[in-house]
Amino acid sequence: NFGKDFTCLCFAFVSLTNTAAHDCPQPCACPADSPLCPLGTSLVLDGCGCCKVCARQLGEPCSLLEPCDHHKALYCDYTVLSDTETGICMAQEGQTCDLGGATFRSGESFQPSCKHHCVCMNGEIGCVPMCASDVRLPSPDCPYPHRIQIPGKCCEEWVCEQTSQDHNYQSVVASQQVSSHGPLRETPSDNCIVQTTEWSKCSATCGMAISSRITNDNQRCQLERQTRICIVRPCNSQQEKEIKKGKKCTRTPKAQEGIRFELSGCLSTRLYKPKFCGVCTDNRCCTPHTTITTEVEFFCPEGDVFTKKMMFIKTCSCHHDCPQDNDIFLVSYMRRMVGDYESSM
Repeated sequence: NFGKDFTCLCFAFVSLTNTAAHDCPQPCACPADSPLCPLGTSLVLDGCGCCKVCARQLGEPCSLLEPCDHHKALYCDYTVLSDTETGICMAQEGQTCDLGGATFRSGESFQPSCKHHCVCMNGEIGCVPMCASDVRLPSPDCPYPHRIQIPGKCCEEWVCEQTSQDHNYQSVVASQQVSSHGPLRETPSDNCIVQTTEWSKCSATCGMAISSRITNDNQRCQLERQTRICIVRPCNSQQEKEIKKGKKCTRTPKAQEGIRFELSGCLSTRLYKPKFCGVCTDNRCCTPHTTITTEVEFFCPEGDVFTKKMMFIKTCSCHHDCPQDNDIFLVSYMRRMVGDYESSM
């Protein structure tokens, strides 16, 4: 049996090698513009290392030039089909996800509602919002902004009222006008009064998450939502062991060795020794007290380099005002996010 299996593996390797030599263009011939991939689908290099393509998803056909989404731990199984040049995207063995009575395989994408696109990653569910999450604050041209639900549409839309009275019917008409003519835009001002809110709390108590703020500190003097990556503490860490004898809390432990941050399969280009918030054994919570925001550069396997704002903790405080469980996608039944959410950041 071993000899037979070894022969099959050799045959598969030779087939793939011949396919690579036959299908890879020399030199690379790629479209001028990268393709626009559906929400939740990664943009990756093809198997020739030439062109960027939309990664194939679980159960979809795959080949050398149409690779599977490695960000979701998918691989191309060439043993399923008789055609040795075409396979099916399969998920590496991992835990399934249960949600609302439905079971999803590791690597499987699904939509629990029209407002979220989710993926199961080894027992964890991560989602990206389908609706815009921008926040509109009052301004002279829009003194009373609010969202309304339009019949037949999933996402709410902004409408602007000139008075504080509640006009349900007029709001529907106004929202349809906004939808057909485009959103109202604030005009830039030479005498811009900068308004910036505080950064919100990190959206998860452990692991990589996000926080956000609203500011008009830009060239257009227009209110916009900014986000930054944040890590309050690593998940599955045994910080209780760091609590000194006679104490009940450890406040701000620091990484003993340099680490690289990982975001959607991409790694930070340099090592960091960040501080984290500790834990308490007396039901108190330990949360960031003072932080700074800086740019972190990431390098992807496909060769892309990008920078993201990231929170770095300076001090933490222990208290009884414990935050509620506000998961990163603001959906109470979803577990801690693992996977690709930064494409939307």
